Amino acid sequence: MKQNQLGNSDLLLSEIGLGTWAIGGGDWGMGWGEQDEQDSISCILEALEQGINWIDTAHAYGFGVAEEAVGKALREFNDDSIIVATKCGVLPEEDNKPKRFISRETILEEVDGSLKRLGRDWIDLYQIHWPVPSENLIEAWETLQDLKKAGKIRWAGVCNCWQPELEALQAVAPVSSNQPMYNMLDRKIEENVLGWCDQNNSGLLVYSPMHSGVLTGKISHQWLDSLPQNDWRKHKTDHPVVKPLHSKDGLQAFLILQEELRLFAQEREMTIGQLAVCWALSPREVTSAIVGARKHGQILETVQASNNSLSQDDKNLIMKYITKFEESLDHAG
Repeated sequence: MKQNQLGNSDLLLSEIGLGTWAIGGGDWGMGWGEQDEQDSISCILEALEQGINWIDTAHAYGFGVAEEAVGKALREFNDDSIIVATKCGVLPEEDNKPKRFISRETILEEVDGSLKRLGRDWIDLYQIHWPVPSENLIEAWETLQDLKKAGKIRWAGVCNCWQPELEALQAVAPVSSNQPMYNMLDRKIEENVLGWCDQNNSGLLVYSPMHSGVLTGKISHQWLDSLPQNDWRKHKTDHPVVKPLHSKDGLQAFLILQEELRLFAQEREMTIGQLAVCWALSPREVTSAIVGARKHGQILETVQASNNSLSQDDKNLIMKYITKFEESLDHAG
């Protein structure tokens, strides 16, 4: 698989990385339902065997559950060259629901826990998960620089940051990477984040290329009904990712889009999921797209997206479908 250098770092990342949000289980407020640890380990090993050379995880994903599974899989795979990225800044509240919070004190505690769970002496890429609260962002970024000097992390990055935040961080120390959401239904980073990262030699790792499973070709009334109660897509009905699916008009509009994308992908011998990953990888500024998996066999389809590409004409036609979908949502109110 093609590899790209991550910003100003010495990390060479496969253009598809394995995301582990879903293997964090269903008991932390943003889970995806119950998850068997052996399934998690199996899908991680399969991804590495397919040429993916880096894993993106976080303390928040099950509050240690995903990191522990990653650590066990890495010990089984036994290849020290595999790159591990994890995150700090989301903490458990009393009911194990996630709370975004960064501070020097909490980060110093989180990094030691992540190192222990991963079974590693250092973390290749350590990222601030969310810039919350904003008044602590510079302190948190300075803390990551101290961790780098101490040898606990090799490179420091951020997630979900916009241009003003990136510029403030860059004034303290170079931002090796930013990890925002990007897919054909969420294109906000095209306005200024893509350009900023390009101009400042900051790597761009995009998450949710399949929009948390929405762009897989599997959406239907039955799919929504079958989601378990501890899958966040079931109960967070006002979340912008799934909100359109939880109204009659919104779901009907999406099903039309889904069929248009299916026919488009079919003509190019792709699935909708592969098409979505291709879209996310299409900007030259993108270093790698993070693709999630939770069971053996799932990653086999999506890794094939690295063998395909989209022309500008392809993207223009896709945008016509998406614009029509978005306009139908506006009319529906």
